[in-house]
Parts: sequence; C-alpha cells; structure tokens
Amino acid sequence: MRPEILNPLFRPVTGLKGVGPRTATLVERVAGPMLVDLVWHLPTGRIDRRLAPSIRAAPEDMTCTLKVSVVQHQKPATRRLPYRVVCADDSGSIDLVFFNAKEDYLRRVLPDGEIRLVSGRVQSFRDRLQMTHPDYILAETELAELPPYEPVYPLTEGLTPRVLRRAIDQAVASAPELPEWQDAAWLAKHAWTGWLEALNTAHRPETEAALLPEAPARMRLAYDELLANQLALALIRQHMRKRGGRSLVGDGRLRDKLRGKLPFSLTAGQDQAIDEILADMAAPARMLRLMQGDVGSGKTVVALFAMLAAVESGTQAALMAPTEILARQHFANLAPLCAAAGIKVDLVLGAQRGSARAAARDGLASGRTDIAIGTHALLQADLAFRDLGLAVVDEQHRFGVHQRLNLSGKGDAVDVLVMTATPIPRTLALTAYGDMDVSILREKQPGRAPVDTRVVPLARLEDVVGAIGRRLDDGDRVYWVCPLVEESETQDLSAAEERHATLARLFGAERVGLLHGRLSSQAKDDAMTAFAEGRTRLLVATTVIEVGVDVPEATVMVIEHAERFGLAQLHQLRGRIGRGGRAGTCLLLRGEDLTETARARLEVLRRTEDGFEIAETDLDLRGTGELLGTRQSGLPAFRVADLAAHRELLAVAADDARLVLHQDEKLSSPRGQALRVLLYLFQRDAAIRYLESG
Repeated sequence: MRPEILNPLFRPVTGLKGVGPRTATLVERVAGPMLVDLVWHLPTGRIDRRLAPSIRAAPEDMTCTLKVSVVQHQKPATRRLPYRVVCADDSGSIDLVFFNAKEDYLRRVLPDGEIRLVSGRVQSFRDRLQMTHPDYILAETELAELPPYEPVYPLTEGLTPRVLRRAIDQAVASAPELPEWQDAAWLAKHAWTGWLEALNTAHRPETEAALLPEAPARMRLAYDELLANQLALALIRQHMRKRGGRSLVGDGRLRDKLRGKLPFSLTAGQDQAIDEILADMAAPARMLRLMQGDVGSGKTVVALFAMLAAVESGTQAALMAPTEILARQHFANLAPLCAAAGIKVDLVLGAQRGSARAAARDGLASGRTDIAIGTHALLQADLAFRDLGLAVVDEQHRFGVHQRLNLSGKGDAVDVLVMTATPIPRTLALTAYGDMDVSILREKQPGRAPVDTRVVPLARLEDVVGAIGRRLDDGDRVYWVCPLVEESETQDLSAAEERHATLARLFGAERVGLLHGRLSSQAKDDAMTAFAEGRTRLLVATTVIEVGVDVPEATVMVIEHAERFGLAQLHQLRGRIGRGGRAGTCLLLRGEDLTETARARLEVLRRTEDGFEIAETDLDLRGTGELLGTRQSGLPAFRVADLAAHRELLAVAADDARLVLHQDEKLSSPRGQALRVLLYLFQRDAAIRYLESG
C-alpha cells in the first residue's frame, strides 16, 4: 500500500483548479496524469520581470514591467487586424496589441484613464513601441501578484504557459514534508536542503545557474531519483538471490562436440565469459549476468555453450530475441551446431499457428525440445517448459525488466543470462542492469575485417550511387539504410520506398530488395533470404537490420542522413558489414547544416570502431534521452536525473543502496521506512513487493 502521506501527489490532474477535461489531456501529454508528474516537470528557463523602466528607456526584445496610463482603445475595422490599446507615461507611449480580441474584456481590464502595470516583451513596429498580448495586466494594488522571477516550462501545442504554471504551482503546493531518506553525513557534506525545500527551489529559479543540472536543488532531487532506481534494482537482486537457485553442472560432452565443430577458435574473452557463466550456473544461487559484447565479439556462441551446459545438466534452455528476423537468424545459425551435438532446437514465434504452434508447445512441455529460440512469444501463458534451467535474453535494452523476469518465471530457480551488442557506458549499465554481474567481450572474433568509414555530403549522392553501381558489378553486396518508411512533411528525409524505386530503376529491380518494419513477417524473411543468397545484391532498408542481421558477403553500408541517427545505432548498423573476412566500407551521408554535436558524433564514428569508446562519447555528447537511437523500454526514464551530468551521483547511489540493504534488508529502520516512501514517490513500488514477499 502506498503511504498515506503521498496520497496528495497521486491525485489526477483533473482535480486541479483551472484544469478541465481538455486542458487535462494537454497536461497529461506534456507531463503525465498525476500531480506527482507535474512536480517532476521542472523548468527549462526563467523570466525576470524585475526590469521596470520608463517607456522611452524600455529596451527592445526584453521583458519589461511598465507602469502606464490607458489613453485610448483602437478597435480595428476587421477582426483580421489587431486591437490596439494606446498607453503612456511621462516619457512616451506604447501600444498594447491583441489579436482575436474581445472588446468588452479589454475595456474591463484596461479602463480609459486608469493606471495599470503591464508586463511582457517590448518590441518595435513601424517606429512605435508595442507589447503584444502582455503576460500580466494588473492594477497598482495587485503588484504582489506579479512574480519577480517566473519559471518557463516545456509545453505542448494548445497549452499556454500560464495555465501550465498554475497547475504546477498547485501540484508543488500540495507536496507534503516527507521523512528524510538520505544519509545524514552525505546530506551534510553537500549542504543540501530537505526534499520539499529543494523541490520548491527547483521550481523557482532566481538565476540562470539554478536551471543547470549542477544546481544544488536539482542535484538533491537527482540523487533521490537515482537512489530510488538503485534501491529498486538492489531489491530485485536480493529477491532473486534469496529465492535460491540450483546448481547446474554439465559433464562437458555436448560442449566438447561443439568445440570440435566450430570453424574458428574462441577468443580469450569468450573463454573467460564462458568460465564466469558456468561458475555462476554451478553455484547454488541463481545466476543474474549481463554479457556485453561489441559488434562481432561472438556473444551468441558463448550463450550456446551456456545453453549446452544447461542441457547437459538435464534441464532446458530458452533464447529470447526482440524481433522475428533475429530469432529466425539465431535459429538458422545455432540449429546445425546443436544438431551436430545431438540436441533438439525449436523456433517459437507469435506468427505460428496450428500444427507448428502445437508441435513447438508439446516439444517444450514434454522435454523433447532441449532449446527454444523465439521472440516474446516465449512468454505466452499457454507455453510451458518441462524444466527450464537457463533463460538467455538477447538485446535486453529492447525488453523491460519485467519481461526478463517473466521468462525466468517459466521454470524453477531459472538462471538468467542477458546479452547486449549495444555497448553501454558504465553509468547507464548501472541504471538498467544494476541487479546483475557483468561479463564484457572486447575482442572481435577471427574473420572480422576492419571497416573503412567515410563521411560524405549528401550533395555528392550521384557520385555515391555511381560508386555503388561499380561495387555491384564487382559482385559486392550492399546495404542502403534510410531513416523513414514514408515521406514525411516535417522531415526532409528520403523514404526507403522512394529510394528503393530509384535504385531499382538504375540497377534493375531484380538486383534491389526492400526491407522495413511495416512489411509482413513473410515479406521480411523473403527479403533477407534473397539478399543472403545473393539473388538481390542491394538491400534498401530501415534500421530493422540494426541488430544481429548476419550476411557475411555484405561489404558496403550506405547510411542516408547519418546525423539523424544515434551514435550507438550507427555503430550497430556498421557492424552488419565486414563479417566475412573482406574489408568493409561504410559511407555516412550527411546533410548540409550539421550541429556541432552531430559533427562530433560522425567524427568519432569515422575515427574508431571501439563500441565502448563510442558509447561513452555518445553519453557525453547527448545525455541519455536518445542514447540508443530511440527511447528503449529496458532503460528507466528519468524525470530529474541527467546521467551525463550526474554520473558520479549514480555510483554513490549504487553503493548507498547496497550498504542500506546489507545493514537493513527489510528496510525496517527509521531510514529504511523513509526509503520505502522514496520508492513509492518515484513509482518504483514494484520493488516493495519483492521486499514483502521475502
């Protein structure tokens, strides 16, 4: 149960004064449906209304507060023209300008001959000063209603600054004083205020510095959020460990067969990762391990060794991938190796129907199937394993923590191995995988050739197309990646379908394939198969090929509008080439007007193939919002914390959470009780259930 003290913050925004159903929809769009969402919607700017010059001294394009006398109302001849109210002081005159104005309202708030305080931006039009739609029109007696500083919040279309500000003011005013959950010595070291005072300070920035992530109030709130995140992950880890595991120790016979069939030797990194994973599986506690591997480091083979160890010990294994393309590819690559080792593998997809679905379900339930490879279809309620011992989750950042837990819930004390080919900075790994041990593969497998990466202006598109034609004539296979599927009016990007039509006309329809996310599963498979078999030589695609797609013969990658992609995403795309021993060429086609950040991103990609260096650079350049190219469900969305600015706080929060649970695993001490409130405040209450269930 949520603590009663938090109930005022968990009311719907519809209960706020001035927030009707239509406004509530807009408020929910920009912040969220509850008052607590408004509390975390911090300002990104501020307006200083203290400047109060005479009219003549008022600087243009500055916010000023003027004391004026109302001289004359000038009603326009047509509603298309603005309504003007001429005002003056001893130094000169200024026009107050209103569009679509209601005359009776304006005559009421600006009566002829009366003194008024008006506050807004002063501009010049045809040699006359004017203020369009003043932010405030007040009588002299209402001066107290004019804030000297005013926060500026992110908005959405149709929502005015004043309406949102009033809603947020009400939400912040309803926030209660809460028990202190931070360590007293840590709090004193930074001279941070209590939670409520920090919240009020963050919403009333008196200086530009108060808007920065390093401002004390924001640091305090960011640490609170990071601590909630780390404590929730630590509770999940504690819960999984306490549930106990079972020792899975194989006899090595299947793994020995596999080593004999591999056409290459394992790298030192792969051998070390296998040793770490097998040691975890053999231990009595449940395994929770993340395997991070750069593009081409051979994670899947490591996972197969782990799955064979599970089968040797008499249990089953499952490998869950985020897309059907990747699941089918894993199946195609692993099934022959498993057949050579004498074990049965089945493919489980959501699209399966009838006898294929029944056969897969029966094989898993009876134990005839040793390893299941599939998509989230593995989570279906009617799919049961005879004895699932190991769950492997590929590209975890595309799944949430709950999906990971749901798969492990398909068996008794299931060991969990998570894989990602998206190198994650340590900071981000802590927030998403703080409940896990980590193995890292840095070396590339033998046979991975270097990729020559070049940045080319889009203005040279004809030259690029000509070069691609020559490569196709030489027998090369080429990926051409476009950012959108259909033409968008708001973004001037070439659509995949349009680019496909153009290239098919140039090079012949039989040589050019098309692959994007809106195709049917069968059409995607057909497109990939045609490219893999060489029936098509050029594959025009969206980022559906980003992860895992394996065509060793592909040597060229063209990425249009590369500046629009995330760095990690570009690195993943580039990893699709150079897989067959022949050197690859990656052409990053860029637009004309690059920001400094976009230029720096493309430069680091040109300079290095080290995914971990690229990931750290991406975090520094762009923060976490779009680190993986698109917002991914497996990463927590932070409302206050900025991991690029607050990474040092995260490491402290991780240590703090571990220490707290070591000393007070039930969170029953006074600080522990306060930390329970913190978890509910940041809506990490799922972790409380793990605490209660023991």
